[in-house]
Amino acid sequence: MNAPHLPLDVSAAVSEPSLEEAAMERLRTLYRADSRPWVVAFSGGKDSTVVLQLVFRLLQELGTEATKPVIVLSSDTQVEAPNVAAFVQETLQRIHEQAAAQGLPLVTQLVRPQPDESYWGKILGKGYPPPTRWFRWCTSNMKIKPSRRAVEEVTRTHGSVILLLGTRIDESSLRGRTMQARALNSRGLNPHHEIPNALVATPIADWGTDDVWEYLGTGPCPWGGTHSFLFGLYRQASGGECPIVFDLSTPSCGGSRFGCWTCTVVKEDKSMQGFIRSGEEHLQPLADFRDHLMVLREQPELRSDVKRNGLSGPGPFLPSTRQKILDELLALEQKVGFQLIGDDELRYIQSEWSGEFDFQGRLALDIAARYGRVIVAESDVVLSQCEDDLLELAAVEAEVHPDLLRRLIELRQRDFPSLDKWGAKKEFESAISEIVRKAATQEEEAVRV
Repeated sequence: MNAPHLPLDVSAAVSEPSLEEAAMERLRTLYRADSRPWVVAFSGGKDSTVVLQLVFRLLQELGTEATKPVIVLSSDTQVEAPNVAAFVQETLQRIHEQAAAQGLPLVTQLVRPQPDESYWGKILGKGYPPPTRWFRWCTSNMKIKPSRRAVEEVTRTHGSVILLLGTRIDESSLRGRTMQARALNSRGLNPHHEIPNALVATPIADWGTDDVWEYLGTGPCPWGGTHSFLFGLYRQASGGECPIVFDLSTPSCGGSRFGCWTCTVVKEDKSMQGFIRSGEEHLQPLADFRDHLMVLREQPELRSDVKRNGLSGPGPFLPSTRQKILDELLALEQKVGFQLIGDDELRYIQSEWSGEFDFQGRLALDIAARYGRVIVAESDVVLSQCEDDLLELAAVEAEVHPDLLRRLIELRQRDFPSLDKWGAKKEFESAISEIVRKAATQEEEAVRV
């Protein structure tokens, strides 16, 4: 007897699970396969939200079987669009609270660049020009380094880690070709090509954009609330998310993606303009300042004519330019009513200026103080009134600037408290020579300006 024919739709339903069911089964198998901790890269965008939601539901489903740690890793460059930054931080807080309340082995971690890696640390401290498509120093310093430090800390503790990313084949033809070219092991993992002892899983690689939105729009969010704000962000920004970045193979977040409000990699920041057109008019001063930075970048008279490596060519912003930008940034901060630069960044900027041209060691801090930002420098050298008077007198007699003498005293007290160590005297003499050289350069630049 011939077997009865099943209707086509029933046959398909029996033979092929839904994308959600297939992804959940892959995650179940992967979670139970070994004891490696998971790191879920969460940007707050739609794709990473889907991955996190699948993982959260998996942990709920496993209950007491869920034992190995899951770290939800987010990155804050400190120049994110303010509405996006606030949304991500609030979401992380909600996830953390719900995971703790439900006894899930899931924690959240928000990483930030160190002051010397930060946007303002580079532009105002070192004098870097704002990033371009050809000199995209921002991604490496502000996103890759902080995220990789966090992952490498996990591998030091546990020996290995699995990164769960929300990358999808249909995001772009280039991304699709790259993902399909990677060698996968039997569990669908591929080794990260730059982070040792890290394997990468992409549980929604075969999902389409419509699949992502359909999933997010179906059922409640497992950590509470809804995705309505996320939907609104995409409508306003008219584009995709800016993902957590672990290597330079990830494209820039400029253009149609929402990312840093200072982004000068693209000619027009479509995401910020989308926010403003959708009612976020209070962001207009940030957009204007971003455009202002692009104009300053293209003015050679505002930059040194010698690069930091000593070769001729457009170099860092001049000291006077950096002071002007800092003043304008702090004025903007007062105008918009929320902080745009951190205290630690201001201290770092001052330390760079002190070593390069500000021998009194107060310029950046004094500019900040004019706008109500009172910052105490970590290396302030306090002289008594009598000592300061003697210093002024000695400077006049030696025909040198008193700030230069103050800088030399600070060098001796802070960096060379003892000259008994072998080689210390030679290092001290070399440091003195460098300070004097920079003082002469400062005088030359002041005359030129």
